[in-house]
This record gives sequence, C-alpha cells and structure tokens, in this order.
Amino acid sequence: MRVLGIETSCDDTSVALYDSERGVAANLLSSQVDLHGVFGGVVPELASRAHLVNLLPMVDLLMKQQQLRLADLDGVAVTAGPGLLGALLVGLSTAKAICFAADLPLVGVHHLEGHILANALTAELVLPATVLIVSGGHTEVVHMPEVGVYERLGGTLDDAAGEAFDKTAKLLGLPYPGGPHIDAAAKRGTPGRFRFPRPLLADQRTVFSFSGLKTAVRTVVEELPRPLDEQTIADVCYEAQEAIADVLCHRLFQAARRKHARAVYVAGGVAANGRLRERVAAEAARRGLHFVPPERVYCTDNAAMIAYAGWCHLAAGRRDALNLDSFARAPLASWREGSPS
Repeated sequence: MRVLGIETSCDDTSVALYDSERGVAANLLSSQVDLHGVFGGVVPELASRAHLVNLLPMVDLLMKQQQLRLADLDGVAVTAGPGLLGALLVGLSTAKAICFAADLPLVGVHHLEGHILANALTAELVLPATVLIVSGGHTEVVHMPEVGVYERLGGTLDDAAGEAFDKTAKLLGLPYPGGPHIDAAAKRGTPGRFRFPRPLLADQRTVFSFSGLKTAVRTVVEELPRPLDEQTIADVCYEAQEAIADVLCHRLFQAARRKHARAVYVAGGVAANGRLRERVAAEAARRGLHFVPPERVYCTDNAAMIAYAGWCHLAAGRRDALNLDSFARAPLASWREGSPS
C-alpha cells in the first residue's frame, strides 16, 4: 500500500511517500526558518503563503522521483490539525483535490498522532508504551496500549518546554529556533554556576509548568553584565536544559510506572535534544524499559510520520469524507474501533 503524506501545520512544507513494502520511500521538506528567523518566530500569514508556493511543486517532484502516477497511490494522508489554520487549510485543500481527482481515500491525521507514530519509522513499537510529546507548542504525556488507542495523562498548565528553550535562546541572543543552539552551547557549560527551579517536580499529577522557569532565566540573564561572554551563555544553557530535562524525565517515568508500560518514547521537536535523549535512555535502562529514540529527521514536523499514520488508519479500514475540516486545537482521540474515544 502506498500512501502520500502532506504536512503543513506550521512553518515546514513537507510531502512523503510511505510504502508498506519499502517503508519511507521519500520524505521531502522545505524549511521556512530563514523566512521567519528575522521575526524571532513564525508569522502565520507568511507561512501560509509559502505553503501555497511550495506544496504542489513538491508533490509533483516526489511523484516524478518515485516514477508514480496518482493512480498508483492507495490514499492520501494529511495533517488536519492542530496547528495554524491558514497553513493547515493549504495542505488539506491540496489533499482533497488530489483525492477527488484520482478517486483516492482521504485520511486526516492528528498532528500529535503523527509525532507519536514517528517512533515506528525508526524501530518496531513495543506496547503498551507511555509517550512524552514535547515541542514548541505541546508538552504532554500520552499512554498508548495499541496504535489508534490514546489516553492523555496530562500536560502543561501554561507554556510548552520548546517555548522555554526558544525564550531562553532569545534572551541570550541565540538564533531562532533556539533548541538546537541551546543543546550545542550546553555541552560547554559549567555545572553549578546557576540554579533554576524545577517547576512542580514534587507534584503527583502529570502536569508541567514552564512559565516560572522562563521568568527565572530572564531574571538571571537581565542581571548579568553585558556583553555576555560565550562561557556565561553556555553556563545558562546548561542549567536551563538540565532543569527542563529533569522535569520532563521525572513526569515521563512517573506516568510509565503508573500505567505499567513496557516502553517509553519521546516525540516532537524537542525529542531531538541530545541531553533529553541521554537522560531518558539512561533511566529507561535502569528501570528495564524499552526505549529507542526516533531519528532526528522524524522529530520535527515531517510528512513521513503523517503518511505512516495514514497508512495505519487505512489498513484498519478508516477514511475521512471530503468535507473534513481543519482545526487549530483539539485533543488527540482514539480512533480504533472498540476503543474509548
């Protein structure tokens, strides 16, 4: 079964082909980092316009590279949400047009399900699993007894962990997006020079809060003499990253223990963070839990994860009508027949 995937939820235009016999046959991506970098964040209108320019040529390029016609496809999967509505509508409208023209089944994929199932593109899933989804817009923990069945255990009360990374980077004068630059700088950091809070660490609920951490970082950075030297920047990055990783790891394994999971996974853009991956791997090994981190190319927004998720839906006999709408916000719901919604 061949499934075309389309992802336009934010600022990356991506198309991919998942083939049940070959796996990910193609995964093309057009980044908008340079477009939005001068603004220090994503400008929704600019993102939508860039998707309009890039998407159809990328679909055409993928089909030519794979020497396929639309009739050779078995379905089209597209991110329906959550995300920026204008950006989502570009991808969804394109997917609908392709399905209508070629009489193909359409599958709308929840963006978070795509991130979760990106782990299956690296290695076979071990279930039941507890998954930490962490990015610029999301920080939550989901339990997955099987593909298509999802139980949200909790999430952030205010800001996402990725936002804390980006805000810290901006305060330090590091480029956008900030996560990779903090990850790199923290490797040169000195432990113990700074101390930032670990919000809600003692709380027994599966909840996160990063607004206080952001404020603590800002307070410290604003009191530092200018200009900031490279070692000071590295030291702040080290402690901020450790604080975030401490909270994320604690919550993930707290939830996994309660749900008697056999495996833990990380998903989303922050899942590419080297320190977080190290910490989760070490703790999983200590507890005897399975953990294989996703390939970094599948951590950030990409169409391969959407194509694979769409394949899972189609293989289970599920499809959407052409009046499917996009959505800016909505929790991840179970879709497998007989599962709780």
